[in-house]
Amino acid sequence: MKISAYRDEIKTQLTGGVLELELNNATLDKLINSAFREVQRYINTVKIMTIPFARCIALKDSCVSAVTGVYRAQGYYSNNGGTSPLVTDPMYMMQWQILSGNGTFYNLNDWVYNYAAWNSVLQIRNSMSTDLAYFYDKSEEKLYINIASDFPDLITIEYVPRYNSVEDITSDYWIDIIMKLSVALAKVALGRVRSKYTQSNALWTLDGPQLLEEGNTELRELREILRTQSNLSFPID
Repeated sequence: MKISAYRDEIKTQLTGGVLELELNNATLDKLINSAFREVQRYINTVKIMTIPFARCIALKDSCVSAVTGVYRAQGYYSNNGGTSPLVTDPMYMMQWQILSGNGTFYNLNDWVYNYAAWNSVLQIRNSMSTDLAYFYDKSEEKLYINIASDFPDLITIEYVPRYNSVEDITSDYWIDIIMKLSVALAKVALGRVRSKYTQSNALWTLDGPQLLEEGNTELRELREILRTQSNLSFPID
């Protein structure tokens, strides 16, 4: 969503398209960016990327806010991108024996037993293992992966991205939160502008105090929603 669309909606909500808004576009942009900065640390929408494996991966140019999971993208395959397995699957051997004629059934039972044992080991490994152990150094923007054996050619990283601009947000939920927070901040700013001076003998008065109260109330409610609904399983840095 373009920042101009945020501005237009704020103006519509505060003026109804009839009144003149005291805040210019530059001020509105600052308020929108302030709301965006406050909301960004609560965004938990994840993305994935698959990159070549290394024990230490620099993520400085990837705009990563937090890493939430590291997975093998490949296993038991060669590092040259081919499909030739490093570890021989007994099932491949058994298929070749079955299709090659009756004369090659020698030791077929041994291969079947090997396949059953190999498959059992994989099931045990899958049931006993979790995602790959890792540590993400936020200050240096480096990802350290602990892996003992079976080094994959590629690694898949699940991460929460860091957005550089409010226009990078594509989630309808977070667009709505940023919009509501921007309107609340605009009400506070506009309320302070309109309540700077008071007129004691005027026939009419500005709604500055009312806008200020509404804006502060909405800010408290929105921040409480963000606080109570934040996903604490994702690091908030």
